[in-house]
Amino acid sequence: MSWFYKNKEVLDIPEGMIGFVYIITNTTNDRKYIGKKLTQFKRSKKPLKGRTNKRRYTVESDWQDYYGSSDELSADVELLGKDKFKREIMFWCKNKSELSYIEAREQFTHKVLESTDWYNGHIRVRVHQKGILKG
Repeated sequence: MSWFYKNKEVLDIPEGMIGFVYIITNTTNDRKYIGKKLTQFKRSKKPLKGRTNKRRYTVESDWQDYYGSSDELSADVELLGKDKFKREIMFWCKNKSELSYIEAREQFTHKVLESTDWYNGHIRVRVHQKGILKG
C-alpha cells in the first residue's frame, strides 16, 4: 500500500520537508489514526582516530512501509492485511516543531481521545514557539 497526498500517490519526499502528519483509515470499520512520521533520521559514527567530533549523516526512515505506532492499529493491520487500510498524508512539515504541533493540533481538533472511532490512545506533545514561528 502506498501513501497518498491530495488523492495522488506519493513516491518521493518534497524537497525541504523532514516529515509529515498522516491519517490512516481502516476501510472495514472506518476507524482512524492520526500520527506523524519523520522521513529521515540523523545518525552518527565514532570520531576518526585523533578526532573528538562525531561524524554525522542522515538515513531515510521506513516511511514507505510505516503503519503507525499504535499497538491496536498494528494488530488490525496484521489481522486484516495492509490492503484494508488507506494511508493519507495530511500535511508536509519543514521542521520537528511544526511536525509535533500540527500532529497535536489535528488530534485535538478531531477529538481522537473522546471516541472509540480512533486508534489513538494518547497525545504526547512538547512544542516550542520558536520552531513554529520560524517555519
